[in-house]
Amino acid sequence: MKLNKLPIFSPKQELPLIPMRELVVFPYMVIPFFAEKGPKNKALEAAMASDRMVFFAYQKNLNEPPEETDFHETGTVAKILQMLKLPDGTVRVLAEGKHRARLTRTFDRKGYPTASFSLIESSVELNPTIAALMNTVQDAFGAYGTINKKIPKDSQEDIRKAEHPDKLVDLVCAHVPFRVEKKIELLSSSDPEERLEILAVALEGENQVLQIQSRITSKVKKKLERNQREYFLNEQLKEINRELGRDDQDSSGTNELLTRIEERQPPQEVLDKAKKESARLGKLQPMSPESGVLRTYLEWIADLPWSSRSEDNRDIEAAARILDEDHFNMKKPKERILDFIAVRQLNPRLKGPILCFVGPPGTGKTSLGKSVARALNREFIRISLGGVRDEAEIRGHRKTYVGALPGKIIQGMKRAENINPVFLLDEIDKLNSDFRGDPASAMLEVLDPEQNNSFVDHYLEVPYDLSEVMFITTANSTHSIPYPLLDRMEIIEVPGYSDYEKAEIAKRFIVPKQLEENGLSWADVKFQDKALMEIINSYTMESGVRNLEREIATVIRKTAREAVKGGYTREEKREQEHFTVQITPKKVRSYLGQPRYQRNDLHKERRAGIALGLAWTEMGGTLLPVEVGVFEGSGELILTGSLGDVMKESARAALSFLRTHAEELGLDTAFAKERDIHIHVPEGAIPKDGPSAGITLTSAMLSAFTGHLIREGIAMTGEITLTGLMLPIGGVKEKVLAAYRNDLNEVLLPERNRKDALDLPREVTGKLKLRYASSIREALGILFTEYSE
Repeated sequence: MKLNKLPIFSPKQELPLIPMRELVVFPYMVIPFFAEKGPKNKALEAAMASDRMVFFAYQKNLNEPPEETDFHETGTVAKILQMLKLPDGTVRVLAEGKHRARLTRTFDRKGYPTASFSLIESSVELNPTIAALMNTVQDAFGAYGTINKKIPKDSQEDIRKAEHPDKLVDLVCAHVPFRVEKKIELLSSSDPEERLEILAVALEGENQVLQIQSRITSKVKKKLERNQREYFLNEQLKEINRELGRDDQDSSGTNELLTRIEERQPPQEVLDKAKKESARLGKLQPMSPESGVLRTYLEWIADLPWSSRSEDNRDIEAAARILDEDHFNMKKPKERILDFIAVRQLNPRLKGPILCFVGPPGTGKTSLGKSVARALNREFIRISLGGVRDEAEIRGHRKTYVGALPGKIIQGMKRAENINPVFLLDEIDKLNSDFRGDPASAMLEVLDPEQNNSFVDHYLEVPYDLSEVMFITTANSTHSIPYPLLDRMEIIEVPGYSDYEKAEIAKRFIVPKQLEENGLSWADVKFQDKALMEIINSYTMESGVRNLEREIATVIRKTAREAVKGGYTREEKREQEHFTVQITPKKVRSYLGQPRYQRNDLHKERRAGIALGLAWTEMGGTLLPVEVGVFEGSGELILTGSLGDVMKESARAALSFLRTHAEELGLDTAFAKERDIHIHVPEGAIPKDGPSAGITLTSAMLSAFTGHLIREGIAMTGEITLTGLMLPIGGVKEKVLAAYRNDLNEVLLPERNRKDALDLPREVTGKLKLRYASSIREALGILFTEYSE
């Protein structure tokens, strides 16, 4: 069906031009706007003097005054309905859009801009596609009006009754706040079908945005209403309780918290602080941030143990049995714990000791702490201090900070639920300090029996008694522990193990544990003693037993695979045929591959200029071979092998001693002036330092100068002085065990280290001959047959 075209409003093709920036006017749209002094006012006055018709042209940019190219091609013919001049010269205008039109050109006439244009005819053609699109747009606008309550009912009715497509588009665009670019697109299109499609898509997008906004607004409103409702109800409840004389009713829960705190029987100072904070909490609104902070603070005080303690085990024999069940040997630590149990019975007010287990990794320091707790019948709390850099990790944060918590010590006490647990502070030598503070200094108060009865955590702000806690710390070395902290602890050495001790530990503890973990506890798996020694000697080179446990676990896993292949996953199979395996050295080699360590490589050949020293590391003892080369030169001393300053000084002291006693030792007095001396310690990538290599450097240089060979199978350690004395050294057990593991025959030690031999296992002293010397001359007599008396 085709109807006649709408009549043109006015045949006039030139009208005063009104530039518009952010405002787009459609036909049937009434819009107010302001016009400042200038050409725009003159154009409006010209229109009012004529037929009140103007042409709205839409600027692409903000250029002033605009050029013809600054306008969009499409504009709107409008009629001025009202114009009001304001006192400041600004004009308020009310205009109504009449027709869409295309701008032909612009020019100036009598001081105001004028537009020449051609009208865009409005189509009234209706076909099924257009009718369907019109229905779609009307439905979409209906949904928009349902969500947006600001659309007047009359406007919604006009849009439902729109009789042709262009009028529908114009009416809808007059009420929906599309972007300027989208409005220009809808204004410019001359195809009614295209206009309807663009409008339908744009309306659907607006509806989706409005729906999302509506959901968000609804949620926010509900939340606010709920908060307000709770606030009003709480206030009403308070007033009702006040009127009924029930002021003691605990509407905020503070009384319950205070009761829990009182049940813990804290000191009076803590109770007073809790009452003060409870009173503050009762006056605050439940939803205030400070209320949450105070409630959390009071809950921490209510959860901490203030007076409850566990009953100590008083049976010394039972405690000794538990310690022996868990660990082999370790005589000194076990004796110290048993002494504590005995003294505790005589003096119940005895403060908890501060023990520090020092030894190589894998020697059982951490597990020994757990065993101590079991022997004492106390709770066990372990905290790892490795890599802790922030002081607040120990002493906590002020409760005013967001997310503040007490430090690790108070958190551990909360987990213990008693005031006398065994507290293991693991890896205390790995504490670090930076701009966040020095946690090692924060530990000073914790580990001082004279101070820790009033330890103050920054979060709690009240003293907490740690005097009944047994603190046990572990470290691989004491060198990195600050002296004030070290001075507060009782050092107990936990040295490395001999091969015999490792074999016993494997039989008693490691093998049963790994059989259980790998599902073979039901089987008859036996390790021959030679098989265990094969693993110890050929596949591990350590002071502890951590790698030994890994290798044994590998062997047992391989055995478990054989059991699975044999069908022993079924219970009936196990009952009919017992799974029996003997682990021999041959099986060990087949499971673990080629041996990783060859013990005798370093000292198979005796050569001039080579001496075997002994060194202590955090991993235990190790051999330290020293090589010396002498060649023609000018007396230069060359030191290589990543040596530290102390070791370099030991080399110079050794050379000075040899030059001083050259004649006595059969050396040419000018030997050091005519030759260069190169001292090298292998494994140059590993830093080495310390004074205990003094005798090793001396003997190696003497061997290089004279060509005499050091006696076979002997290792040495000891600090020297320029006057020829041998000074004592540390780490004797680890160093002697290193010689033992490498199948040496003798070890030379300073005379003043003779007392340390008492700590060595019998199997070590039975195999190794310990030699002692109080002077360099005496040591050289032991090391060289040429200098023996």
